Amino acid sequence: MDWGTVSTEDLIEALKEVDWSSPPRPLNEFFSKFTVPRSSNKWNSRLKCNLYYYRTNYFLMILFILGLGFLRRPLAIVAAISTALTVAFLNDSFAGTFSEKVTRFVRQFSPHLAAKMRPPLTPVLRGRPSSKRAIYICGRPRWQFVLVSSAVSFFLWFVSCGLLTLLWALAVGLLATIMHASFRTPNLKARLNTFREEFRAVWRNYSEL
Repeated sequence: MDWGTVSTEDLIEALKEVDWSSPPRPLNEFFSKFTVPRSSNKWNSRLKCNLYYYRTNYFLMILFILGLGFLRRPLAIVAAISTALTVAFLNDSFAGTFSEKVTRFVRQFSPHLAAKMRPPLTPVLRGRPSSKRAIYICGRPRWQFVLVSSAVSFFLWFVSCGLLTLLWALAVGLLATIMHASFRTPNLKARLNTFREEFRAVWRNYSEL
């Protein structure tokens, strides 16, 4: 496959659709052979090729660097978890599951309080809900949880001074990824046998292999 003809937009779309549950490549392969690209076209092709092939390795490497950056700021870890929870609350499925599990846990100690945490009943007209079903978390509208969680996240980031650490860790992780993808010589066997099959599956409109 000539990766030089693959546009950045198509690569991003392929990375969105590809299976990210695949295990990372072995470390002896990941750090196997490094060479300097001979031209800008070779560098462009190599960069896209390695970003696609070693995607799981790069993701884990960035997470590892973020973890190292937060070792001296444990409060920043709580801020990161709070931020992730805020984003997760925006997902209907997660919000419903979270509310159900919390209510079930509270019911073991206080059935009366658990009853108050149930979402209000939606009026039904002619067998259909009168309006679009609103999402409630522990008996409260979801936007209240998102607002409180966002405020807590902002406060924790401010107190821990971890936002600058987060930006630095992300910058180092992205720089390490680009450096590795630029100098790691592509695995020819993997390029011929694996790339073509995986990329055909996720990029159906691309036919020039």
